[in-house]
Amino acid sequence: MSLKIPSLFLTTGLALAGMVSALVGTPVRPAARPAALKAGAVTYAKDIAPILDQKCVTCHRAGEVAPFALTSYADVKSRAAFIAAVTRSRTMPPWKAASHGEFADERQLTDAQIALIQKWSAEGAPLGDPQAVPPTPHFSSGWQLGAPDAEFQPARSYTLAAEGNDVYRCFVVPTHFSEDRWVSAMQVRPGNAKIVHHVIVYLDSKGRGRQLEAETHDGNPGFNGVGFSATGALGGWAPGNEPRLLPPGVGIQLPKGADIVVQVHYHKDGRPETDLTRLGLYFAKGPVDKRLGIYPLAAWLWIPPGDAHYVTHSDLTVPADSTLLEVMPHMHLLGRTMTVTAARPDGTKQSLVNVPDWDFNWQSTYVYKQPVNLPKGTKIHLTATYDNSASNPRNPTSPPKLVTWGEQTTDEMCIAFLFYTVDAEHLSQGHPDPNVVTRF
Repeated sequence: MSLKIPSLFLTTGLALAGMVSALVGTPVRPAARPAALKAGAVTYAKDIAPILDQKCVTCHRAGEVAPFALTSYADVKSRAAFIAAVTRSRTMPPWKAASHGEFADERQLTDAQIALIQKWSAEGAPLGDPQAVPPTPHFSSGWQLGAPDAEFQPARSYTLAAEGNDVYRCFVVPTHFSEDRWVSAMQVRPGNAKIVHHVIVYLDSKGRGRQLEAETHDGNPGFNGVGFSATGALGGWAPGNEPRLLPPGVGIQLPKGADIVVQVHYHKDGRPETDLTRLGLYFAKGPVDKRLGIYPLAAWLWIPPGDAHYVTHSDLTVPADSTLLEVMPHMHLLGRTMTVTAARPDGTKQSLVNVPDWDFNWQSTYVYKQPVNLPKGTKIHLTATYDNSASNPRNPTSPPKLVTWGEQTTDEMCIAFLFYTVDAEHLSQGHPDPNVVTRF
């Protein structure tokens, strides 16, 4: 059996970008004389720059994940035909959910925006009036939500061997806070995106992580969780995820004196590598009334070799009136589709998320513009499909082999993380009634 594991952090855009030069552009806007234009012409200044600034330059700028910048007319004009092709196919911008405006910050383009890009490219990609080019959007360097309230990192870099199985390592980072804090957002900044597969951040108030770290001398190996019962979790990161502040009044409790335990999943790339992943925490600015709950709705997996349409399911009955804020699907390389739906006791049904073309390289957390009401007794149903056939170009093994649940990249997972609050919980009113359900 041979392995043919693709590079996990090359986005589709990066793969296609081999067709064109991948020079990093400069965020300096042009100041050239406009060419004569026909009436009603589509121009970069008036039509195209606003679209790219809104949907693309978050990633397509110096220092970010995309392989080239789109922050100047020169950057964009040199790739006009390429941009037209990948937007026409909806390969870019990457947005994997089949959605219709219900999620915040949707990256997908409208049909009208795609048509404008096609026309602009076909007409020679004119600049238009250089004075009408909008200012380049301002981004905080490195930290997408601005400077964090607190930054953390392991005590030293981790060295990863060139070849072999994936590696999980847990790094214990003390916080030394003398009082409880409420976290509104967390950003994970992988030190080496070529090898960091994903990151999950746990909390430890009992010192068990320190003990395990001391026993192993090289970071707790970290398979099957962190090796102890964690106090809680701050969340995680996978390719495609972006940080976002929780709504006012909602937070994740960081107990005083707790340690942060950073579990990093490393995937080897054939060369010795080092990594020093960092965290930035953003604290709630006002009183917190509800704790954020995270429920992993998971399905069992036993995917036979050659099965091109393996289907698995999982269900959850909501135990108390709740509000769903976000959902994050998670699968590995064989994943093809995932749908999560809610059926309320009154008979109404709602799609919570539908990913018809799963891409391991773009794992988004989908945040609802309007949080979803989930009355007690609501049935949440997950269905996912996998392709373990030889014809699947993403299949990491040739010939295909039996694939089950596991933490290696060549294993599989099936989880929809549900981020929710319980309606009856009101921390501002003191301790909740012990008979009130506060967790799924």
